[in-house]
Formats: sequence, structure tokens, C-alpha cells
Amino acid sequence: MIISKKHIPMNYNLIFQSQKEFFNSQVTKDIAFRKENLSKLRHILKANEHLLFEAIYKDFRKSAFDTFVNELNLVYLEIDYFLKHLNRLSKPKKVKTGMVLLPGKSYIYKEPLGCAFIIGAWNYPYSLTLIPLVSAMAAGNTAMIKPSELPENTMHAMAGLINTNFPSDYLYVVEGGVPETTEMLKLPYDKIFFTGSPRVGRIVYEAAAKKLTPVTLELGGKSPAVVTASADLETAAKRIVWGKFLNGGQTCVAPDYLLVEEPVKVRLMELLKQKLDAFNYEDGAEHYVSIINKRNFDRIVRWIDASKVYYGGAYNENTLYIQPTLLDSITWEDPVMQEEIFGPLLPVLSFTDFNGILCEIIKREKPLAAYLFTKNKEQKNKFLKTVSFGGGCINDTVMHLTGDSLPFGGVGNSGMGSYHGEFGFLAFSHQKSILEKSNWGETNFKYPPYSKEKLKWIKRFM
Repeated sequence: MIISKKHIPMNYNLIFQSQKEFFNSQVTKDIAFRKENLSKLRHILKANEHLLFEAIYKDFRKSAFDTFVNELNLVYLEIDYFLKHLNRLSKPKKVKTGMVLLPGKSYIYKEPLGCAFIIGAWNYPYSLTLIPLVSAMAAGNTAMIKPSELPENTMHAMAGLINTNFPSDYLYVVEGGVPETTEMLKLPYDKIFFTGSPRVGRIVYEAAAKKLTPVTLELGGKSPAVVTASADLETAAKRIVWGKFLNGGQTCVAPDYLLVEEPVKVRLMELLKQKLDAFNYEDGAEHYVSIINKRNFDRIVRWIDASKVYYGGAYNENTLYIQPTLLDSITWEDPVMQEEIFGPLLPVLSFTDFNGILCEIIKREKPLAAYLFTKNKEQKNKFLKTVSFGGGCINDTVMHLTGDSLPFGGVGNSGMGSYHGEFGFLAFSHQKSILEKSNWGETNFKYPPYSKEKLKWIKRFM
């Protein structure tokens, strides 16, 4: 497979119009067509894994193991889910018909929205671009796709594979950066799906609002991890270290900061250090990626306060390596606590009052994820009822996003809408309400002339 590495200027409006025409031909609504193309996409990705591995390694040294497990395999699982469940998901759903609508039948028809615009993110460039695409295809849409330009090689790889193997009036990947995205956002799509920062999310939302285009925004935020005195500290340390430093800390649902109950803080910090030593996140390690670019490297390094480094703190500008770093004696006012870190720094704060620390969390923007480590059922229930967040785990980190039965999405500043499995199908579908009435058996209550007697009977049945 030949991968194009040159951006060729295209008339985005012409491609968009061709996709609208193709969608209006009704071809994409055919279930067999959807399954055929989902299978085709799976086959193309599988056949070219070596190219995808090579591209992402060039971008930020992500290994084939990490790329398969945390990116491509999730795409394959999503495709497999739809191949298995698409008939059921697409079937009209019969629902209860109220008494005043009898005799009649009520249905919900799920129809594709039309032409979708999918804007992917750089930190997991394959999964965060292709999983929404899979949902759009399964729901019966056409799609224009804009991968992030920061991992340039993966952008070229996806453009080459998709644009070579699918007609542009069905799927088309646009290469380029901010100017191209800005131009594309001027088009009247039927759905926009964006993954990225809240700052850019606002720009996308504003552009969509001008044309009343529905959006799904998958954003981010400062996701807390809370460890109470009753937690299994050994397990907590292992799972926090893995979830935080996966992908070099460049994960939207990674624990952004750690809140530890004071009596167990010293022990937990020791265990975190032990796990970091055991996992060996050294410069050049196959299981540890570099920071995506110099701008993000500099942004993260400025938060490393040597006086507060408990573990780590080293970095290498030449390789864009930042050692996993634990920051102790942190306060809510420290610079590292003012915005999402999106890198391998873990600030640690302590608390003595569980209810009080929940109040501190909810004073801030609603995060994309939140995690609690505890064996106390009351604390678990209090946490789940008090704190609003997109999704999360009890006694684990990150893993909630891997299940196709759980919606993945944010709330408030961390996003709107959700996807994965059936939720992704619904994100790219319109649920059309249909009442099918019989031609016999209807009362005259709703027709003029009105009377007190009619009102009396209506009140009795309403």
C-alpha cells in the first residue's frame, strides 16, 4: 500500500456535495452496504498494521504493542460489535402506545443523520479518529475526516489507506492543519464529532451553532483520583501508575491529580515510587512514549518545581522525554493545578475529611473522568452521588472506556454526547418517532365542537 505524504489542496465543498448526493441515493442506509464497508475497513487496517505501527512510532515513539492494544484493537472490537449487532440496532423499535392514541402502534425508527465531519485527536490518533468513523459508518452516514496534524505520519497513513480504498463521495480524509479545519467547519454538515481540548471545542461548537449542526464534543479536564484510608494501597498504586503514565500521561482520562487520605499518604507514595521503579519508564523504553512536540514539552516542563519533586523530574529536550514525576506538598493554588496537565506529572494532595474533599472537587469544572479507591461502601455511594463527571472507575483507572456497553463522554466543560457501541450508533442517528393509527375506532373527543361533557371524559382518561 502506497501512503501519500503530500497534501493536495482539494475543493472541500465539492467533496461535501458529492457526499450529500451519495447519501441521498439511499445506498448507505442498506445494512449489507454498511457491513460490507465495515469489514473492508477492518481488512485494510489489519493488512497494513506494519505501516500504521511505523507511522505512529515516527510521530512519538509509540510501540507496536501499545498501538495494537490501546488503539487498533479497540477499533477492531468496535467494528466487530457492529457486525454482530447492526441488524438489531437498525431495526425499528416498537414502544408502548398511550391510551389516548389507541387504536394505533408506536415505533422509533433510527435513521442516519447524513454527512458527518469527524475531527480526531493527536494523543490516540488511530482510535480517537477511527472509532467515531466506525460509528458513523454503522449508522449509515457518509463522512469527511480530519485527523490531527500533530502526529503527521499517522495523518498521512490514515489518509492514504482510506482515500485509496474508499470513494471520496462516501469517506474522505483531509490532510492539513488549522486552515483546512477552519475551511471545513464552514460547511453545513449533518453532524460534527470533535475530540480535543475545551478551548478548541468552543470554536467547533460556535461554528456548528451557525448552521444548527448537532455536535458531539469529547473534551477533557482535570480528572481526580481519590485514595481513602480503606483502599487496597498496593493495587491502587499499580493501577494509578499505569493509568497516569500510559501514553506518557497524554491520555484524556488519565488521573490528572491525586487526593490521598492523610494516614496512608506516606505508604502510598512509597508504593507509587516502587511501581515506577518496577515499570522502568526510562528514556527510550519501548513502553513509554515521548511528548508529542516541543511546544507541549515546554508547557509540561515549566510545572516541574524541583522543591516539590518526590520522584522523577528529569527530562531530555532532544528526545522530548519527561520522566514520570510525582509532585508532593502541592496546594490547589499551585500552577500545575490550574489546567489539565496532559503529561507525565502527578501532583499529590492530602486530605483528612472525605466529605470536604468531595466539596473541593465539585467547586471546579466537571472532569471527563474521576476515580475512587476505597473498600468503604458508604464512601463509594457518596462519591458517585456527589461528584459529576463523564465516567470513571471504582478501584481502577482508565479501563471504563474499553467497554462497548458503557457510554464514553463528558459532561459540562469536559464535553457533551457520548459514543462506543450502541451509544456511538445513536450519536450518528436520528430517532424518528412514528405513530401508525388505525382507520377505525377513533372517538370524536379531539374534534370540535368542544363541550363540558367531552372535557369530563378526557380528564377521566388522561
